[in-house]
Amino acid sequence: MQTPALPPGPTEGFDLGGSDESLARLRRYFAQYGDLYRVFAPSRGVYNYVINHPDDIKRVLLSNHRNYTKGEGMDRVKILLGNGIMTSEGDFWRRQRRMMQPSFHRRVIDQFSLLIGEVNDKFAARWADKAVRGEAINMSDDASELTLEIVLRSIFGSDLARLEAQLGANPFEVVAKEQNRDLKFAFRFRSLTKLVAELINLRRQTSEEHFDFLSMLMATRDRESGAAMSDKELIDEVLTLIVAGHETTAAALTWAWYLISQHPDTAERLQAEADRGIAGETLGLDAAERLEFTHQVLQEALRLYPPGWLITRRTLEADELGGFPIAPRTDVFISPYMLHRHPAFWSEPEEFRPERFAGADAEERHRFSYIPFAVGPRHCIGENIAMFEMLVHVHAMSRRFRLTRAGNEPIELEAQINLRPRSNLMMMVEAR
Repeated sequence: MQTPALPPGPTEGFDLGGSDESLARLRRYFAQYGDLYRVFAPSRGVYNYVINHPDDIKRVLLSNHRNYTKGEGMDRVKILLGNGIMTSEGDFWRRQRRMMQPSFHRRVIDQFSLLIGEVNDKFAARWADKAVRGEAINMSDDASELTLEIVLRSIFGSDLARLEAQLGANPFEVVAKEQNRDLKFAFRFRSLTKLVAELINLRRQTSEEHFDFLSMLMATRDRESGAAMSDKELIDEVLTLIVAGHETTAAALTWAWYLISQHPDTAERLQAEADRGIAGETLGLDAAERLEFTHQVLQEALRLYPPGWLITRRTLEADELGGFPIAPRTDVFISPYMLHRHPAFWSEPEEFRPERFAGADAEERHRFSYIPFAVGPRHCIGENIAMFEMLVHVHAMSRRFRLTRAGNEPIELEAQINLRPRSNLMMMVEAR
């Protein structure tokens, strides 16, 4: 009997995903081995498979998704987030996703428009002050703080201000202040579970009405059993929303401003689109999505620098990808960063060209060649609210300011859990 052919790959071993070197390796391996190859992982003594073709990615994430579970690296995330929607599997995951989905409906997200506008106004005042004093802003920190404030207020509503007054500080600010995602951070972050549990109990004891994600999650019921989420389930989902809803959006905005600063013509077009709006208006979701060029700029930023730069899945049963057999319990790696720069599906893939997301280019592209929020049943549940936040932010700030980069040293990539600049992005702000 003929032995099945094995895919190509490097002779040396390397643990993908475990260090900043992974991204450089992925680039090198793609140039050498193409759309499907395998890499020996010394730490586990197994071969990991890497796929780069949209057809194979569609099979893993959509058409045969039931044959795949979360893969390598999820154990670390589970220490941080518990058994929330990002890490859970099987029937439990399906139940939680089904219960949470209505909270992310467009009609619901639209009702956060005032909150998103208020937070941006607060940061605009801070930037205006810096502009007067001729001081640079730390875009990395500001994007992190802004997105964290939006996500916390959308989850906890008026309870957040009450907590800050009671404790003298925002107990969740560790998420923005502490950059390392190590065990020390995980311990500090998980210690917040007690605080979330107290908020849940307090709400059960009062008749006060809230409009926020916590109240929606407390009210939701499983459509089959009629059961509510347990306290542990609620807490894990809340902590997941805080981390997932903050970090990726913050990184995406930082990259967007970096790219805008490198392309003055793009900044001018953003300003012109922003100027067509009414000063001081609160942008709803529909109005934000009508900002065509702003949307294209953000899509292109997410193409070049997708915060979720690496996705892993593990086979349950044998499968076939790219014409090669894949054994059960094999980890399969997908890198949106590499996929989004695949020369067979993107013209001038290294260039920043927002217009590629308009017209024929966008219509003719392979649907699975662009996956900044993943695809299939496990695509990011918060995609719409994340895009809403980013559209409002870039629109609001483009209307009020001109931003230029302070310094011109090359940007280095930090490819850990999320893809972000290694050093803080400093920007000069000029009021328009």
